[in-house]
Amino acid sequence: MKKSKNKAIIAVIVIFALAFAVAAGIVIFKLVNGALASGDYEKIAGSYASDITATTESGGSQPVSQQSSQQSSEGNTVLADNPVNLSELSAQNPDIYSWIYISNTNVNYPVAQSAEDDNFYLDHDIYKGYSFPGTIYSQSCNKRDYTDRVTVLYGHNMLDGSMFATLHYFSDPQFFEENKYIYIYTKDRKLTYEVVSAYIYDDRHIMNSFNFLDDKVYAEWQEEALNPRSVSSNVRKDITLTKDDKMLVLSTCLNGGGDGRYLVQGVLVNNEQTR
Repeated sequence: MKKSKNKAIIAVIVIFALAFAVAAGIVIFKLVNGALASGDYEKIAGSYASDITATTESGGSQPVSQQSSQQSSEGNTVLADNPVNLSELSAQNPDIYSWIYISNTNVNYPVAQSAEDDNFYLDHDIYKGYSFPGTIYSQSCNKRDYTDRVTVLYGHNMLDGSMFATLHYFSDPQFFEENKYIYIYTKDRKLTYEVVSAYIYDDRHIMNSFNFLDDKVYAEWQEEALNPRSVSSNVRKDITLTKDDKMLVLSTCLNGGGDGRYLVQGVLVNNEQTR
């Protein structure tokens, strides 16, 4: 009887040890794979968007009401600088169609969209190879020119701080107040979004759950963005949203896991043609 009890205890210990080893192996794999991918994306940024910080932060932004009237003293349209070589990136992979940059975060990445599998880039890099961190991506329910009323971009909340992990910086009131803009570059446009709010949301698929073509539905979504029903939220004061505004939603996992998503929402305030 005693021997049987000892065998049972040993078996339990072995099972727990194996489970711990597997869990540790998964964590190590994720960390290593994430670190390698992070290094790869740093090289990609260095190769295709090396001047993005200096170019973007020196350009400023203007209210949307002025976006079509930016002209030189000679009356010519003033074109913004475009520091991203999207043409070359797109030549390598046509799924890559834009670039996202947020000051004082690690968000400085190409954006992709697969026409065949909406979640392909959840675990594939921009060269279509398997990669646990994946790629920042949108789904086919969104146009690639950011003209939808609501465009949603997805990214992992990586342990090493890469991809969309540093979106959680916006949960800090001071960081939220001091960092107002999200920048999107396409081949011929620079889109500047002012951050409206950052908050914890549920895990609904936003684009499949709401018909944003309906003015009432869209108005309710904007009201939610301005007054989130969330245990953790920051909201920009004195912002008014209308049915003509274009919204950008950045979506990532919560810190510590669990159901729900962390959203950072922005409204388009400047749409500039680039050189």
